[in-house]
Amino acid sequence: MCGYHRAVDMISEVIGSVRAGNVGARPVHASGAWGMRYDAFAGSGFHILTRGDAWLITRNEEPVALTAGDVVLSPSGAAHGLSHAPCGFGELPPAVMAVEPPPVEPSDVEFLCGAYRLDRGRAHHYLRAMPDVVAVSPDYDRHPELRSLIGLLGADTAADRPGTRATRSALLDLLLVHVLRLWLEDEGGVTWPALDDPVVSPVLREMHASPEKPWTVQRLSASSGLSRTAFTRRFTAVVGEPPMTYLMNWRLDRGARLLRETSSPLATIARQVGYATEFAFAGAFRREYGVSPGRFRKSV
Repeated sequence: MCGYHRAVDMISEVIGSVRAGNVGARPVHASGAWGMRYDAFAGSGFHILTRGDAWLITRNEEPVALTAGDVVLSPSGAAHGLSHAPCGFGELPPAVMAVEPPPVEPSDVEFLCGAYRLDRGRAHHYLRAMPDVVAVSPDYDRHPELRSLIGLLGADTAADRPGTRATRSALLDLLLVHVLRLWLEDEGGVTWPALDDPVVSPVLREMHASPEKPWTVQRLSASSGLSRTAFTRRFTAVVGEPPMTYLMNWRLDRGARLLRETSSPLATIARQVGYATEFAFAGAFRREYGVSPGRFRKSV
């Protein structure tokens, strides 16, 4: 149970990181023979099948049958497709993302699509550690709040109204939280090894809670109780990248979120994420995101 609560904390941080992207959601209706391909993108997305049956199509796995209520999650934007019948991924035409008019009569299949698109950067490390595409079959009797959220998102995507950007972002946040929780439950709550490692997990919590501290490998290893070499080896094996690389990415992810969600001056954000000057932060941000912090803030 303790590991599960640590994972829920990580979900909060994952949600915070994807908020640096642009949010989109739309309903899709299909009848007869249909299929569509969603190519890979930087970000996270999901589909909620609200009516009818469908098949989840991926490049390397067998097609997966879906029924109404199932949720498909692409944690780090991997390519996938949906179809009326099993087929090869290459047989599917690309999805057209334009807004559709409401159907005159009920369609055979209806689903909601939602995504956070990161124009710059990449999906959070823990999202990239998940399978490329996962399908979840929620128990709506146990989780009636999820049914309510899906209903709200359906109503929100039916028409654009004042405040749509705020409501859609909040609904996608909540839906992604619930879907990730359900997936963790299905997997037994142990899916991200770093969260259960007795040495690495406490260090990660310190790095996440206080990115502004002048961390070094020496300070981090001292916190872990291991030698510098042993700590670096263990952290890299568990997390997938060296500690200072992870810290830099975490700081820049946090900075991107602050640029999007606040109007704080660049110098303030730089200090909050561990950079001595705004120039140092701006240089690192530009190398990772390919654009200056100011232009990034304007773009979102």
